[in-house]
Amino acid sequence: MTETFRAMMIDTVDGRAQAAFREISESDLPDNDVLVEISYSTLNYKDGLAVTGKGRIARRTPMVAGVDLSGTVVSSRSPEWMPGDRVVLNGWGLSETEWGAFTRFQRVKPEWLIPLPAAFSLQQAMAIGTAGYTAALCVDALEKWGTMAPGEGDVLVTGAAGGVGSVAVSLLAARGYRVVASTGRAETEDYLKSLGAREIIDRTTLADKAGPLQKERWTGGIDSVGSTTLANALAQTVRGGAIAACGLASGADLPGTVMPHILRAVTLIGVDSVYATRAQRLAAWGRLSRDLDPAHLDSMTTVAPMSDLPALAEAIIAGRIRGRVVIDVNA
Repeated sequence: MTETFRAMMIDTVDGRAQAAFREISESDLPDNDVLVEISYSTLNYKDGLAVTGKGRIARRTPMVAGVDLSGTVVSSRSPEWMPGDRVVLNGWGLSETEWGAFTRFQRVKPEWLIPLPAAFSLQQAMAIGTAGYTAALCVDALEKWGTMAPGEGDVLVTGAAGGVGSVAVSLLAARGYRVVASTGRAETEDYLKSLGAREIIDRTTLADKAGPLQKERWTGGIDSVGSTTLANALAQTVRGGAIAACGLASGADLPGTVMPHILRAVTLIGVDSVYATRAQRLAAWGRLSRDLDPAHLDSMTTVAPMSDLPALAEAIIAGRIRGRVVIDVNA
């Protein structure tokens, strides 16, 4: 193994989280059972908060940032994994309570890993990353609820030009749903339509506080924005419909009422991708293998060197990232 290797490390400086590149070695890594050589990671909104210091993501320091990884097992004390196995890891507290993926090597717990799906390369797996895997969990949750039907009614996707939104639009369109994409970036309209969105609405139409019960429109929806956007989406959901919520880019508050829930039987489904069960993870990656168009994935993906992380983190927090960014941890 290389004597030292670069990692994006978060430390506490004067009471504030501060991220910077640092050289570390194998002896610095946690004493977990599986050593993985990481090929790629990815950039999520949470990563942006961690690297910029604009959100308190690391619950202890020092902490290697990075929520997702794809790579190859180097050594394992677990019979579940053998050297040469290609693996994917999403969540499980990486970058929060466990050392993360913005590094060339990492030791992880065997139960955190799943096999790289045959449909994807290591790079494609990180083009999907937590954002795409979360989108798949949301679609799974909505379809299990059983109120949506392909071709019947409109399905809302908020934050549609972002990572979760882009994959959600593609997955829902592939299943035959009429997808309405909400975005604040007019220049992404052609991009979203190329992924399968049938209609584009400006996010401002969902951003202003409005009545607790509004005209019914959405048979279902996936929201990664939160706050007033989610409250309005719920107020506009048809009787018996559901919204799957997985993000809070605009805030953790929910300035609504119980009226959509008790007068229209609207359901708010919370989706947690960090500690999802193995069965949920395998089901989500199975959906991605079946329904995610490789051409769509390519169109929403850019690859960047890890050296660009500071600038990219600022960009994702400012809402300037379209689709997915794969991080090459060896560049």
